[in-house]
Order: sequence, then structure tokens, then C-alpha cells
Amino acid sequence: MSEIGKNLLGIPETLLPEEPDVESRLAAGEPAADVAASHPTSSLAWAALADEAYDAGRHVESYAYARVGYHRGLDALRKSGWRGQGPVPWTHVPNRGFLRALYALGRAAESIGELDEVERINRFLDDSDPAARAAIEA
Repeated sequence: MSEIGKNLLGIPETLLPEEPDVESRLAAGEPAADVAASHPTSSLAWAALADEAYDAGRHVESYAYARVGYHRGLDALRKSGWRGQGPVPWTHVPNRGFLRALYALGRAAESIGELDEVERINRFLDDSDPAARAAIEA
């Protein structure tokens, strides 16, 4: 068995709760701003806003949205038992909002020249799940 992707620290995975309303509304094409307004604690909604802003060339706005999603995600992780380290697997669909917000924060930080933050965020993303970046970029 390959050691790549294996949890060598023995720290349990953190699994965030499902957000069926957020997921269904975004999938139905509802504006991400409307979804975030009605679900302000959702990392997924803020990550969607960050992606929209980034794609439109509004990188400072993307950074701000991603930062909110990142902090909302940290709150949710702590509420789910996370103690500052350990896996946050991409394969658990509800974790994807946080991981997408984390990725978006690193991407936007790079675009505005916040290079120290890029390194920190990339390390956090890779420590959470080494497969997340490739999955997000796919």
C-alpha cells in the first residue's frame, strides 16, 4: 500500500455537516450572493462568490469573499471537533466548500502579491488533503 495520502499522524478526519439547501440552490443556478446572504456561515457559498469574482477579474473582491469562506470554514471545523490539525478529506463532499474557499484564498492572495499567505494557505490545503488541489483544478 502506498503511503501517499495515508494519515500517518493518526489524527481522525474532520467531516463537516451537509448543506443540502446551499448545494441545491447553487446547483440550480441561484446567484451565489443570494445563497451567501441566506446562509452566511456556509464556506461553499462564499467559495462560489470568490470564484465568480476571480473569474471576472475582481481579485481583491475574490480575496475578501475567500477569506470570509475560510474563516467560516474554520468555525465549522472547530465545531466538528477539529483541533487545528489533521485531515479534512475532499472525498467527504461537505468538506469541499471549506477546501474550495482555502484554495480560492491562496489563488487570490497570489494575484494580489500576498506571497507569504500563499505559502501558508498552500501548506494548509495540502495538509488538509493532498488530493484537494488537483480535484479543484480539474
